[in-house]
Amino acid sequence: MRKSHPVRRAVLATAATVSGIVLLLTLKPGSDQDPADAAGAVPPAAAQSPQGGAQAIANGTVTGDAADTQYGAVQVRLTVSGGKITKAEAVQSPKGGQSDQINANAVPKLNQAAVTAQSGEIDAVSGATYTSAGYKKSLQSALDKAKAAGAAEKGSGQDGAGSAQALGDGTATGDAADTQYGAVQVRLTVSGGKITKAEAVQSPKGGQSDQINANAVPKLNQAAVTAQSGEIDAVSGATYTSAGYKKSLQSALDKAKAAGAAESGNGGGSAADASAGGGSAGDGSAGSGRGGGGGNAPAALEDGTVTGDAVRTEYGAVQVRITVEGGKITKAEAVQAPKGGQSDRVTNQSVPRLNQAVVKTGGADVDAVSGATYTSAGYKKSLQSALDKAGG
Repeated sequence: MRKSHPVRRAVLATAATVSGIVLLLTLKPGSDQDPADAAGAVPPAAAQSPQGGAQAIANGTVTGDAADTQYGAVQVRLTVSGGKITKAEAVQSPKGGQSDQINANAVPKLNQAAVTAQSGEIDAVSGATYTSAGYKKSLQSALDKAKAAGAAEKGSGQDGAGSAQALGDGTATGDAADTQYGAVQVRLTVSGGKITKAEAVQSPKGGQSDQINANAVPKLNQAAVTAQSGEIDAVSGATYTSAGYKKSLQSALDKAKAAGAAESGNGGGSAADASAGGGSAGDGSAGSGRGGGGGNAPAALEDGTVTGDAVRTEYGAVQVRITVEGGKITKAEAVQAPKGGQSDRVTNQSVPRLNQAVVKTGGADVDAVSGATYTSAGYKKSLQSALDKAGG
């Protein structure tokens, strides 16, 4: 038998080794697929618009719709300055169990990616597929809203220099934001396109919550007026209240911006309340015949009597009725108020003062009566409901 030549053996061995390596590479499992592809990312062609994701967006803050995932909702808020995304944050993300660890790693990466990409074209974070998918959906929703606001500003000739400049005058009440200890709901008063007052019409009550919120809520209110936006810091020791406050505050700002856009489209001048169902454009023309451009809410009131919704308090319901003549409140009365025991004395002392304050101020900007905190809070909420109804 003839021996094979050593060179020939070397060539055959090398060929066999190369073939084996090629075979191994072709059999590599598909688990290394780009996470963005697995999460259903938009095809790259979608990012080729010459406009660019951030170039047409309005300055200010905008919150995307909450996107439900298998482990909880994800909601993204963007801050825009100079037509660029300067900050992205998840105001909601899945919590509890392993989700806390996953999102502590994933959310900061997604936030940074949104700022870097200046669009919704971001990759999913490995190991956080559901959070990444929800984040991208809410991010795109925020971008869509910001683009719509940018288009509205461009069409109306505004420069979009800040979130407060597009706010409609009047009052705007944000959606109630649920927290672990109770709901938080914020109402804004806007005059001259600026936030002049912020107040929490709902906040957690009972037990330690009373002490926490007595300290936190005034600080949050002041911060909202100072910042003129939803970009406020949480109050130390009141994490849940602060988070709920910021969510409801942003909702109020969104409604006030919608009212501002409606006013701009109508040639200005309405004092419509944007708190009822998101501030429809039709509200903007209600007071235009009275010549009171950009005034307070009562300028849009219709003559007649209107009764606000009954508001439950710890000691009983409060319900307010107002009488309007010539577009002004001429009478306010509590058709329901807490009764029995000490409530009779408190109610007899506080309600007449509240009624008088409403007629004097012509709106809901009345102070609580000392010693009648719950009655005053319920009164103001029912009064605002009456004003909303009277605003037509």
